[in-house]
Amino acid sequence: MRQKDTDMELTDIRPIVEFYHSKLAQVTLDFKRYLYPRINWDSRVIGIKGERGVGKTTMLLQRIKEKYSNPDDTFYISLDHYWFGTHQLQDLIEFLYKRGITEFYIDEVHKYKGWSTILKNLVDQYKDLRIVYTGSSLLEIDNAKVDMSRRQTSYTLKGMSFREYLAYEDIVHVDAISLEDLLKNHITISMDITAKTKILVAFEAYLRSGIYPFYKEAGLDFLVRLKEVVDTVIESDLPAVEKITYDTIEKCKKLLMIIAENVPLQPNVNRLSTSLGTTRDSLLKLLYNLDKAEILELLTVELKSYKKLVNPEKIYLGNTNLMYAFSPKIDVGTLRETFFIDQLSAIGTVQMPLKGDFLVNGKYLFEVGGESKEFDQIAGIPDSYLAIAGIETGYSARIPLWMFGLLY
Repeated sequence: MRQKDTDMELTDIRPIVEFYHSKLAQVTLDFKRYLYPRINWDSRVIGIKGERGVGKTTMLLQRIKEKYSNPDDTFYISLDHYWFGTHQLQDLIEFLYKRGITEFYIDEVHKYKGWSTILKNLVDQYKDLRIVYTGSSLLEIDNAKVDMSRRQTSYTLKGMSFREYLAYEDIVHVDAISLEDLLKNHITISMDITAKTKILVAFEAYLRSGIYPFYKEAGLDFLVRLKEVVDTVIESDLPAVEKITYDTIEKCKKLLMIIAENVPLQPNVNRLSTSLGTTRDSLLKLLYNLDKAEILELLTVELKSYKKLVNPEKIYLGNTNLMYAFSPKIDVGTLRETFFIDQLSAIGTVQMPLKGDFLVNGKYLFEVGGESKEFDQIAGIPDSYLAIAGIETGYSARIPLWMFGLLY
């Protein structure tokens, strides 16, 4: 790469070199996702998983642009590129390594069979080799079969928070706050922010189309594009990670539409599995896969685990943008709850409590509602709060709903 070479091998990689350069040229450093400064970029192997469309590729390319004045001192590889239909990943990395490149940024690893074994072997073989890779949120990269976990630092990139949306739109720039700080100081924090902008107007826009960064380029086509993203996850990403048939893919789509039309669905798992023509266990596996893909959000009484598939008490769509894309009617109560569970599950655990709507981190009890909401259901319970829609500032344990979008 750094040296001028005209042999057939260098000619052979021209398509992916040009692809890399064209992708890099489109990226700016103006806005970075919340995860970017939290990553220990000095780690030898870094794994980043996340929902399709949330900005993983952009983050890799931003790192390259920020670190390298000469982009050909490193290499970006997208494993869903057609080039890999006739070429091998290991051959490419070895070829470039011999020409002085020791750091690689590898996208869409779940699209390449045996990726974890290949990366492990390369890292073991070349002691100065460094790799940053991304993959679907469906991947359990912490538990890779070949034990990559001891060799890597793993991260998960979530959809944009409301706080990030405000920065992305250059409306107002605020630092992320902890849940404890929010519960204690929400009045002063909200007064400071609402003095600068009409926060509820921005919040409504975010709920409809602010979670996936590509909404800006998509414009009026955003919801159509979002549906296409979900189709790709179900038709391409899911089969790349799980061994499923075409028939299962169709059942998955049908299941999504049943849920979208009835959110929050309180499922009778046996009845639902019968209507889909599948078994209870197969249905639970589908539900938990869609939860991992962040298309759904399962609310359970126990702490949610992908190793122990328990019946969910309620099923939500993964975020409010997905509601606008798939639900024929938008129920405002469900919209509020979906926003709350989406934002809180990004920074902690959310469970179904005996009383109230949500139990967060096993300690804090929340009810979500409109301005007339009172403490009737959770009166007298310690660490209980109301998340209230339609208000700019709150008081006591009544906290504006929009503020729960400031947590990351």
